[in-house]
Amino acid sequence: MARQKKGRDISGILVLNKPLGLTSNQALQKIKWLLGAKKAGHTGALDPMASGVLPLCFGDATKFSQILLDSTKGYITTCKLGEVRSTGDQDGEVVATSPIPSFDEFSIESILEKFRGVITQVPPMYSALKHEGRPLYELARKGIELDLKTLKQREVIIHSLKILEIRQDLGEIDLEVICSKGTYIRSLVEDIGHEVGCGAYVSMLHRIQAGPFTEPQAIDYQTLLDLEENYSDVAERHQVMDKMLLHAAEAIPEWPRIELTLHEGHKILHGQRVKTSFPLMAQVQLWVHAPDGVVFVGVGEITDNGTLIPKRVFQVSLPD
Repeated sequence: MARQKKGRDISGILVLNKPLGLTSNQALQKIKWLLGAKKAGHTGALDPMASGVLPLCFGDATKFSQILLDSTKGYITTCKLGEVRSTGDQDGEVVATSPIPSFDEFSIESILEKFRGVITQVPPMYSALKHEGRPLYELARKGIELDLKTLKQREVIIHSLKILEIRQDLGEIDLEVICSKGTYIRSLVEDIGHEVGCGAYVSMLHRIQAGPFTEPQAIDYQTLLDLEENYSDVAERHQVMDKMLLHAAEAIPEWPRIELTLHEGHKILHGQRVKTSFPLMAQVQLWVHAPDGVVFVGVGEITDNGTLIPKRVFQVSLPD
């Protein structure tokens, strides 16, 4: 018999402001313990040297982890000119240095224009992408080099790329990047440095957006740690943290909302299809009219013949 997981059956999303120095999984596991949650997952790792918005999903909300993984992300980063580093960020060894040519906002803007829209990227060797089942960073640490242009080249979308500040005396450029999933900011900064003519690396990276979640919604990690000291009663701490959780449906605010009868809701929760009069829609939120109010039961799609197909359903108890 499989051993049951310990913890509470809770559902929701906590938007964390991840600090520097922690992996995303370290932060997740600590907050999962503080919350006493049975099931948890994050929605796209931030490196230890990166900080910022990291939505954490608990319980049924983990069914939306992949949706958030695939969502648009936003970052503020500092491009440090004049050096190329092994990891593409400040933690790497210096592998090349070059004099920084004269530049100004106009010249940098003309370079950035090349990186807006659909671009082709080669991911860094120090990344979690896998080759023959092994993360690239493991191969890199062993000195194994691969032709990533052939093996891992990919197209990504840079929706927005803005100059925030230029510090010519320090050879630094602060940028705001809004991009598609799979975009490596380290690769973007390295490519910009190559165009400037002196190389570059990421000396600061802070995520400001992950899907619909933005920085003002994020809770500082230290605020959550302080709850352990401030609430010796675990049940009280759980009550406080439960109020910090956002409803899972907030991960998909733009999806159309479909309201079903109680009978239709029971069928959906049992994985059955429902005939509707709604038009073709690939992604819909499913809500059920119950005696105590409207209940979110999951997501689905509506085919061209009006059939509603459940895709992800929640562990919801509906009255008979």
